[in-house]
Amino acid sequence: MQVLHMNKGNGDTSYAKNSTVQSKIISVGKPIMKEAVLEMLCNNVIESMGIADLGCSSGPNSLSVISEIMDTVEAANRLLGRRMVSEYRVFLNDLYSNDFNNIFMSLPAFYDRLKEEKGLECESCFILGAPGSFYGRLFPTNSLHFVHSSSSLHWLSQVPAGLESNDLKRLNKGKLYISKSSPQSVVDAYLLQFRNDFSLFIKSRSRELVAGGRMVLSFMGRSSTDPTTENSCYQWELLAQAIMSLAREGRIEEEKLDSFNAPYYAPCTEEIKDEIQKEGSFTIGRLEAFEIDWDGGAVTDIHTPHGKLSVRRRVAKAIRAVVESMLETHFGIEPDVMDDLFIRYGDIVGTHLSKSRTKYINLVMALTKKW
Repeated sequence: MQVLHMNKGNGDTSYAKNSTVQSKIISVGKPIMKEAVLEMLCNNVIESMGIADLGCSSGPNSLSVISEIMDTVEAANRLLGRRMVSEYRVFLNDLYSNDFNNIFMSLPAFYDRLKEEKGLECESCFILGAPGSFYGRLFPTNSLHFVHSSSSLHWLSQVPAGLESNDLKRLNKGKLYISKSSPQSVVDAYLLQFRNDFSLFIKSRSRELVAGGRMVLSFMGRSSTDPTTENSCYQWELLAQAIMSLAREGRIEEEKLDSFNAPYYAPCTEEIKDEIQKEGSFTIGRLEAFEIDWDGGAVTDIHTPHGKLSVRRRVAKAIRAVVESMLETHFGIEPDVMDDLFIRYGDIVGTHLSKSRTKYINLVMALTKKW
C-alpha cells in the first residue's frame, strides 16, 4: 500500500499521459456497465445514489466512468419522464499514495460539464475521495448502490506469502511473476493470495451494497486455466529480460531481480466464479472476456517501420507508468538507468510483437447483491 501507485503528474512518463490501454478497457466494458445501471433502476426510485469507483487512479480516465454512469441515469430519467435518482454521492477510491490532487484539480471543469451537458447543479452531485485498500471495508453498511472497478483487481494486497523479498529461498529466480519455468509452489502461492484477496473484496462489498445493488468489475485475466499462458504473464517475462540485460552489465543487482515478485495475478473465469459462489452474497449476471492490444489499439499502421516504433514506445511507456514506483523502490534504480531499462524493454516488446500479436485478456463481470 505504501509503494504501489501509478506515475503521478502530467509528464511524459505519467499515468495521465499513458493510460490508453485502461481507457480502451473502460470502453469495451461500457455496455455491460450501462445494462447493470438500468437493471438496478428498473424497480427502484433512489433518493440518493451511492456510487464507488474502486482503484480510480488519476488522469483523464478517473471521472469518465462516473460521467457514463450519470449519463445512463439521466437518460433513464428523460425516458420515463421522472427522476429515478435525486442526487449522487460519488466516492473515488485508491491507495493512499494515489495522485488524488490531480483528480481534485479537475473537479471544477467536471462540475461545469455536469451543468452544461446534463443540466445538473453541483448541489446534486457530491464527490469525495476515499483513500485506502479495497481489500477490506471502506464504506458504511448498506451505503452504496453501484460499485465499479476497472484495471485494479489484478493487483494483489501483497506479494504472495513465502515469496517476499526478505525470504531466504529464491523460488522464482530471474523472473518477476509466474512463468513457464516457475515451480508449482510459486503458482500455488499466487493463486492462494488471489483467493484470499478476492474473497475479502467480495465480502467487504456485500456489507456496503444495498440489497439489489450492482457491481461491475473489470480486470486483467486469462483465457486458459494455465496461469503461464502468454496472455496472462508475458509482459512480465519481457520486462524480466530487460532487467536481466542490465544486471549482466552490473547496473542492476541480479539478486534483487531474483527477490522481486510482482503483487499481481491474472485469474481465469473459473477461479473468479469459485470465490463468488463460495462467498454467496452475489449472483453473476454477465462474465465476458475481451482481447485488448498491448498498446490499447492506438496504432493502426502496425506493419510499417513508424508503426512498429510507435507500438513499442507506447507499450513501454504504459508499463512504466504502472510499475515504475515498485521498481524504483525495490531496485533503487537511478533515473538514467530507468530510462535505459524501458528503452530496452520497448525494443524487446517490438521484437516479440513482430512475431506474435500477444494481447491482454480483460475480464468484465456484472454482479447483483442478493435480496
